[in-house]
Amino acid sequence: MKTSNMNKIWSDIKSKYSIFLVLAVLFIICSVVNENFLSVNNLSNISRQISVVTILAFGQTILIISGMLDLSSGSVLALAGVLSVSVYTMTESLLLAFLVAIIASVVCNIINGLMVTKYKTPPFIATLAMMTMARGAALLYTNGQNIYQIGDYVKFGQGSILGIPTPIVFMAIILLVTWYILKHTVLGRSVYAIGGNEEAANASGINVNKIKMKAFIINGIFVGIAGVIFMSRVNGGMPNGAIGFEFHALTAAVIGGTSFTGGIGTAIGTLAGAFIVGFLDNIMVLTRVNSYLQQIIRGAIIALAVIYDIWAKTKRTKRKLGNIEAKSK
Repeated sequence: MKTSNMNKIWSDIKSKYSIFLVLAVLFIICSVVNENFLSVNNLSNISRQISVVTILAFGQTILIISGMLDLSSGSVLALAGVLSVSVYTMTESLLLAFLVAIIASVVCNIINGLMVTKYKTPPFIATLAMMTMARGAALLYTNGQNIYQIGDYVKFGQGSILGIPTPIVFMAIILLVTWYILKHTVLGRSVYAIGGNEEAANASGINVNKIKMKAFIINGIFVGIAGVIFMSRVNGGMPNGAIGFEFHALTAAVIGGTSFTGGIGTAIGTLAGAFIVGFLDNIMVLTRVNSYLQQIIRGAIIALAVIYDIWAKTKRTKRKLGNIEAKSK
């Protein structure tokens, strides 16, 4: 009996904290491989560099937990960002520019949500369509040209608050918001329920379509904020910017323990996943790994994360079935 309890405790510890053990081991390895890794400037640069993708990953986490995903976040980010920059160049209002980015992104995500809930389009297809439309809209609006001379707009991504870079501040705030939503709200509990078993959630009285729409709207707010930070960091409105960021965000979420099958995931796990990807990218640059090889390694990481997710789910299912059989005896 004691052995069984110990095994259960150990299993719970592994499932909850293994990602942080991986992060700690990777941190130690990187610091040994290259002495520049541990410098304050380098660690600060890593945090700033992953900020945009991490913010996108928080939105992806909420969607994936509820059984969905967003392939359009990189393109919507670009559209929201160029609209925001354009508005700023016309009005010089940072507040208005910030709000425009969020509104534009939320509108795109509402369309995604309507396609998924009202017209029963699979999230993969709905957001894939939006990925193409949003990118096209960004290019059409700017005629394929970048917008330069953005003045004080750079404060969003290049400024600091109490000595802390603004991208890190935004990332920390959105981490806390995501954690609170998932941990302490009815919406969060509903998201987990829908991702775990949508039919059961519907039967228990949860308005599934309403919750899915709310998840897309929250994702839209996050993507809009990420768009502002990204355009500010690159010092211009780039309609071709953030290509592939949606896949980086998905990678961070899945590595952080968010299950593609839904119902499982945490905000802090996603943050850890983002830092793992950030550490790997950084150490590959510091050690001058060939850029083409870096792409292969990133692809392999995605594949391994998905394989691990499937393996973990299979193991959990077998354990549950074993517990049911044991109780029946």
